[in-house]
Amino acid sequence: MKYYLIAGEASGDIHASHLMKAIKEEDSEARFRCFGGDMMAAEGAELVQHYRDLAYMGIFPVLMHLRTILRGMKRCKGDILAWQPDVLILVDYPGFNLKIARFVKQHSNIPVYYYISPKIWAWKEWRIKDIKRDIDALFSILPFEVKFYEKHHYSIYYVGNPTVDEVDAYLKEHPADEECFRRDNSLDARPVIALLAGSRKQEVRDNLRRMVEAAKPYSRDYQLVLAAAPGLDDDFYKECASSLDISIVRDQTYRLLQHSTAALVTSGTATLETALFRVPQVVCYYMKWGRLASFARWLILKIPYISLVNLIADEEVVPELVAEQMNPKNVCRHLADILPGGSAREAQLHGYQRMATILGESGAPKRAAKEIRSKLKNSNNQD
Repeated sequence: MKYYLIAGEASGDIHASHLMKAIKEEDSEARFRCFGGDMMAAEGAELVQHYRDLAYMGIFPVLMHLRTILRGMKRCKGDILAWQPDVLILVDYPGFNLKIARFVKQHSNIPVYYYISPKIWAWKEWRIKDIKRDIDALFSILPFEVKFYEKHHYSIYYVGNPTVDEVDAYLKEHPADEECFRRDNSLDARPVIALLAGSRKQEVRDNLRRMVEAAKPYSRDYQLVLAAAPGLDDDFYKECASSLDISIVRDQTYRLLQHSTAALVTSGTATLETALFRVPQVVCYYMKWGRLASFARWLILKIPYISLVNLIADEEVVPELVAEQMNPKNVCRHLADILPGGSAREAQLHGYQRMATILGESGAPKRAAKEIRSKLKNSNNQD
């Protein structure tokens, strides 16, 4: 069968490539074509356009590159119709993908599947009408999404979370070797506090300095190690990190978490990864305009938490310091609670275990591939 996949960022490229690998195990004659990235291409997809050519976020970057984005979307639409795949599989990236889904449903009989649901439960809940109209099957990686979609009378398939697979695979392939990790990165013998400050420049500017100031009282007994994001150089990080020395590692986020005692983490998948490595954390997400930002958050967002850990557990397992609450004094206090001997450390680790139980076992891409293959077979038999 012919599978057309669209992923619009690095994480989507990873998840899509793992799904492709699983599909090949189910369908030995599978052929792939994609708008995606290097990992999808390495898995055997014919890469029509790389996601980095269209990966613009924020109002002004999108407006400045609108012509490029629209040209890419037009190319994608035409390529799908010309290739006539047996199925179109969309991976996250809702702003682009939902428009493609609408076009494909209007101009063809190609079934449209979605792997990794758009986060409409957080905001833009009105997009449910687009999903019900244009998406033939949705494969979710977050268990709480099932109830959300049931509320809207739309059935989805929870297949497990691929981050569980990725962390499990890493731990199996890379036994802990703390001495080697320290030697490779010129670290000393002090325990590590990991800093995961986000992937965008503004995000890092807003959060890193406050994180470092909060950890400064512990710098005698602990060393701060930052997981660098691609495209951001060391000088930029040191400029943002105030006066306290930090160590920087690249392409080693999992290795850093594997050897960390605690972590300060911005929101996103990083909070889930940190939890799966069983590293106690404080979630830090500063936003400008303090109280106004907090008010806007509660006005716009439809969810009680911002971290995936708390959303999955449906309770506050990790502290979330957002907007004006994210200041060095508050972060410092919560960091003390999760360091060894701290009052909240053991409770957080127990919370991680409850969260992991809810997520379920590894195997998300394989379960999704089996469901996709089964649905396509049934659809072909009915035809």
